[in-house]
Amino acid sequence: MNRIIVIDPLTRIEGHAKISIYLDDSGMVSDARFHVTEFRGFERFCQGRPLAEMPGITARICGICPVSHLLASSKSADKILSVAIPVSAQKLRRLLNLAQIIQSHALSFFHLSSPDFLLGWESDIAKRNIFGLMEANPEVARAGIRLRQFGQGIIELLAGRKIHANWSVPGGVLTCLSAEGKDWIGERIAESLHTIEMALDLFKKLLDKQFSQEVEVFGNFPSLFMSLVGQQGQWEHYDGKIRFVDSNSNIVSDNLSEDDYPQFIGESVESWSYLKFPYYRPWGYPNGIYRVGPLARLKVCQYIGSELADREFREFRSRSGNSSFYYHYARLIEILACLEKIQDLIEDQDLYSDRLRSQAGINQLEAVGVSEAPRGTLFHHYQVDKNGLIAKVNLIIATGQNNLAMNKTIAEIAKHYIKGCEQIPESLLNRVEAGIRCYDPCLSCSTHAIGQMPLQIELIDANGAIVGEISR
Repeated sequence: MNRIIVIDPLTRIEGHAKISIYLDDSGMVSDARFHVTEFRGFERFCQGRPLAEMPGITARICGICPVSHLLASSKSADKILSVAIPVSAQKLRRLLNLAQIIQSHALSFFHLSSPDFLLGWESDIAKRNIFGLMEANPEVARAGIRLRQFGQGIIELLAGRKIHANWSVPGGVLTCLSAEGKDWIGERIAESLHTIEMALDLFKKLLDKQFSQEVEVFGNFPSLFMSLVGQQGQWEHYDGKIRFVDSNSNIVSDNLSEDDYPQFIGESVESWSYLKFPYYRPWGYPNGIYRVGPLARLKVCQYIGSELADREFREFRSRSGNSSFYYHYARLIEILACLEKIQDLIEDQDLYSDRLRSQAGINQLEAVGVSEAPRGTLFHHYQVDKNGLIAKVNLIIATGQNNLAMNKTIAEIAKHYIKGCEQIPESLLNRVEAGIRCYDPCLSCSTHAIGQMPLQIELIDANGAIVGEISR
């Protein structure tokens, strides 16, 4: 008889999801599905709101990556106002995004994934978490927590609060960096650089000694990769053009504008998940599978533009491969790049200017804002009426763009580890979960599809008998 193994809830991710693993008559895996079981209706209930409120509203989609929505929303609003924001405001927004990438990547690597790396896939499930890591390796745990605090601290210095700030607004930003803020950042850069260099050294040793199998089976398949890229092919996180490359980093499509995203990104839905399935439109669904995020950014760009990060980038590219297990490696390199860029940026006098915002009214009725969130390229597409009230919103979220890849990854892992087993060890199921954690999905951000999840409700009496059932 066919069997279904359900992992519910999926742990150490942001949001609510489950995995179904389908076994055939011989106990072999035939398929696996990543179900996102929560629904968020931001695209709908933003309708009728004033444009000026959108950055503040959409920043509340998620407590982990509010900065990402704040910036993409502000950029869309800038275009509706038809303004060029002051240079100082652009640089300050860049500083905010660098801090956001640091705090989010540190959370993913140290809090959510490193228990697998440092405690082991087979370790006690009750201790395979950040608290178990604190007990087993307090130095690494403490360093990871302080690194995340550093990123959050910069966000608070600029925006007044660590989450859900309203600091980036249509036309610019509200405040500059203070001299005290500069000193605070400068005093902590060296410690943060030490932490990330320690983490890179540790993870590369694990790659060489322990994780060859994980590299081979954790999402190791050909796909496209997409991200923003600078004019000279450099790593970019705030501006630039969109580029698609293949598994060998050969350019498939280049110099794309976010305004034209419907020409190269299609969005499909499935009945078993609230999460959309974006795909590269010229190749169709589901053949147009592509990945976004730190791995994609390092596959797409030609260099980073800072000394230490470029050294690590060259080593990263020499290892080659398409394994999604390398997302962890790419996150560490991006943290290093962000730290170096922050170190340079705080010396820029534009960050202390009081020329922070351009003023204008509604000059366009439609615009698309784009920025690189920690998890990948983020699109905010707004339509407004002549009074600036939101008529329509479409959000294309990084986690959604990785949806096809995440489903393919867990199927690949399950087929490798689960072969005719009567009893499936928890450690094997943990590896399937870890395939999703490679992508560091943010499900609160991602679930905006109009599709329906299958629903089954059973009414069970005190003796365990089913006395009623409703299904959709």
